[in-house]
Amino acid sequence: MSKKPTGVEPRSGMTRSGMPLSFNRAPAPDLDPWIARIVVAKVDAPSDFELTCGICNDIAFQRVLLGGEWIAHTAEGPVNVGEEAILLGPHSRHMAVQCKGTLSTVNVGFRPGAKRQLFGITAAEIVDRIVRVDKFELVGDDGKPIFDPDGEAIEWAQQLEEKVREYVRKHDPLPPDPISSAFELASFADPNIAPGDFAESHNISLRQLERVVRRDFGLTPKTVLRRARALDLAAQMLGLSDEREEEEFLLRYFDQSHLIREFQAFFGITPQAFRSSERLLLTINLETRAARRLEELHRIKPGQKRPWQK
Repeated sequence: MSKKPTGVEPRSGMTRSGMPLSFNRAPAPDLDPWIARIVVAKVDAPSDFELTCGICNDIAFQRVLLGGEWIAHTAEGPVNVGEEAILLGPHSRHMAVQCKGTLSTVNVGFRPGAKRQLFGITAAEIVDRIVRVDKFELVGDDGKPIFDPDGEAIEWAQQLEEKVREYVRKHDPLPPDPISSAFELASFADPNIAPGDFAESHNISLRQLERVVRRDFGLTPKTVLRRARALDLAAQMLGLSDEREEEEFLLRYFDQSHLIREFQAFFGITPQAFRSSERLLLTINLETRAARRLEELHRIKPGQKRPWQK
């Protein structure tokens, strides 16, 4: 299991081996229809610290970098990101990211279909892309993030949530399509489910399901489920899973060659190569999803200590 990189100081949590984690939690109940997760990664690093890693999101995030510089290799090519607000779309596969300096970020994750109701943007428009947008006004008129650099992670999370709440009160959006919400929960519970079986159980046609999922997830139903399997497996390899589920994750694949092919399709390398190097950003990234998944499935309570936490 990876150890904390030299010079990096986690301020928002860590794994048992010392790898940085974010402070992440479910939103307040009034924001729950649209918001999947409130996430703050407060990670100190020297100004000359450099890292090449990546992320793989199953949902879109509004993100603000609190210093440092990132280069994200999007579907449209490399994008340089500094202290600014960006809308980071969901991913069809692992997105390579290079970072320099601090790794501190403030993030709000959207439920599938929520961006369309909040901003008029579908997931299909931003898959593997970054859009410079700041609907929640998280960057001030001076061009700097509104968050106090000396503040605590929990304070940043509360401030972020209040900005989202102001926006929701002002615009009074409709909730996302319940089919999208149900399909996401199904992908958490059993990503081996056949899309046709899901459609039948919800009294819709397979074509209707495909239309809704493409719009709100940006991918086909089959790809969403394949990605869910790969993300669960990657989280397990990083030590971010409930040990009781580890055998189940492996049994989702027909055999070892199927597992390797699928893992390569989403991460570009074999599972063995994945295990052999540090995955600092991806650890933070996948831990957020793993925690949300266990909470959404009611396997742990919100705020309860997670199996992998120190």
